[in-house]
Amino acid sequence: MADAVRAEMVDAVSVTGGHLGSGLGVVELTVALHHVFDTPDDRIIWDVGHQAYPHKILTGRRDRIRTLRQGGGLSGFTKRSESVYDPFGAAHSSTSISAGLGMAVARDLDAAAAKAAGREAPKRRNVIAVIGDGSMSAGMAYEAMNNAGALHSRLIVILNDNDMSIAPPVGAMSAYFARLASGGTYRSLRETAKQLGQLLPKALYQRAAAAEEYARSLVVGGGTMFEEMGFHYVGPVDGHNLDHLLPILKNVRDAEHGPILLHVVTQKGKGYAPAEASADRYHGVVKFDVVSGVQAKAKPNAPAYTRVFGESLIKAADADPKVVAITAAMPGGTGIDLFGKAHPARTFDVGIAEQHAVTFAGGLATEGYKPFVAIYSTFLQRAYDQVVHDVALQNLPVRFCLDRAGLVGADGATHAGAFDLAYLCCLPNMTVMAAADEAELVHMVATQHAHDTGPIALRYPRGEGVGVELPERGEPLPIGRGRVVRRPEGARVALLSLGTRLGEALKAADALADGGVAVSVADARFAKPLDEALILDLAGSHEVLVTLEEGSRGGFGAMVLHLLAERGALDGGRVRVRTMTLPDLYQDHDTPDRMYAEAGLDASAIVRTVKDTLPEQKDGRSRLRLA
Repeated sequence: MADAVRAEMVDAVSVTGGHLGSGLGVVELTVALHHVFDTPDDRIIWDVGHQAYPHKILTGRRDRIRTLRQGGGLSGFTKRSESVYDPFGAAHSSTSISAGLGMAVARDLDAAAAKAAGREAPKRRNVIAVIGDGSMSAGMAYEAMNNAGALHSRLIVILNDNDMSIAPPVGAMSAYFARLASGGTYRSLRETAKQLGQLLPKALYQRAAAAEEYARSLVVGGGTMFEEMGFHYVGPVDGHNLDHLLPILKNVRDAEHGPILLHVVTQKGKGYAPAEASADRYHGVVKFDVVSGVQAKAKPNAPAYTRVFGESLIKAADADPKVVAITAAMPGGTGIDLFGKAHPARTFDVGIAEQHAVTFAGGLATEGYKPFVAIYSTFLQRAYDQVVHDVALQNLPVRFCLDRAGLVGADGATHAGAFDLAYLCCLPNMTVMAAADEAELVHMVATQHAHDTGPIALRYPRGEGVGVELPERGEPLPIGRGRVVRRPEGARVALLSLGTRLGEALKAADALADGGVAVSVADARFAKPLDEALILDLAGSHEVLVTLEEGSRGGFGAMVLHLLAERGALDGGRVRVRTMTLPDLYQDHDTPDRMYAEAGLDASAIVRTVKDTLPEQKDGRSRLRLA
């Protein structure tokens, strides 16, 4: 079964692309879990979801596995609406233990309510959280474990250790000890010994406890920390040896009380030679040839925004020894890997700990350093209190670099940077910029470098730039100043874009011009502070003003409307204003072009909006000559 699942997964991901190495590493564990536990009544929660493809194959989704991450197809992560076998959605890490504990406590409350009412107790249900060693770098995982140990609820946590090397080499003896430690006899004897020990004189009890701790450390090795948090530690166990896994999982399943942590050691990419040889390159893959393992190469085009950011930051650091870079376990995804090669001593990957990353940067800023915090837009949400309290409130010059702003295609709603404009623009002291193209990104990195009077955020999208020529070196932009890209004589409509929808705005302007409507186009550059003079001028000299942004409601458009209302520019209906934002919903994964069309943020949608807003529009018809 494991061999069949592994072969199916490799073949499917070679067609769709997606996360490969982590899923290959848990094939045997996945098969064993579904064999031992009664899913979906027993709940299995996969942390992050990168490793859940084998789980999907085994739970009724094999016939759709080649639709992974495609429009209308399976999600690349666990998703409650997709299957009853996915009890909790995941794509951000370190949430599984908290969610599992919530499910375990709900089970216990149901059982207590049934007993109090004299009803038959509900079926005993197991809750299993599978969390990787990388996810264990996040504080949330330890907060959950601390709470679980205190509540003493029955919860099974499986630590999938494929990188940390916190375990000694596993083999027959360690498997034997793990099986022994997970068994009921060992647990019962240990609990009885604890109770008897309480009757001993304090000094003698402390000696006995110390001796027991030493003896237990010989068996459980690196598990002492987990034991101190209230978990019964079992392991380490070879996660690819079913002869070892199955009896231990059965023992864990049948345990009566308290939380248990099972430490399983696996290998990323197991069973597929190219992935075993290069786990980092095969963590996430594009389409590839199964026989050779060679991944398809995209046609060379404009450089990716992430690379442009990384190279621009290197130039800033070359000239300034106070520039430092911080990321939260995403050096490759943010361009900090490039910076790390050039300036390793000034590069800090803090692990999956966004909250710490932000406050750490704040501390550096107090001492005169210039920290650039490179975090995905959607991941910075996890550190919002730190952005507010530890940085903005104290007006510290921390530079936030928000990769993956806007829609992200195959990764879908969990990774779409939809909300950063709304959650940052409301903060006093904060400056917020968005790059319209890769050249603007170069200038905005220079602007961040030069800005020492408070926090400043820069957002830019996933993927390639638009192909403009890059400046040799960035020049700081005047804070809060936009630029007029096009302003024909007699323009009736103004399109004010923030970010990379500028290209679509220009396409729309061309189409409207063909229909006899002259259109001005401006790049706002800054969502905060706004270029008030530019916006008031556009509103006062055009019949229609349309704002464009790759963000949710409550962001840039709302800021513009507030300014216009405050200054009386909307009084008397002199200008008709429309704000075009991402829709008020979570969009499923698809190709970026389709997602932007669905969101109503492509050129066609802009043309429709203008057409429907012009004063001559009557009874749903327009005199505009538009195709």
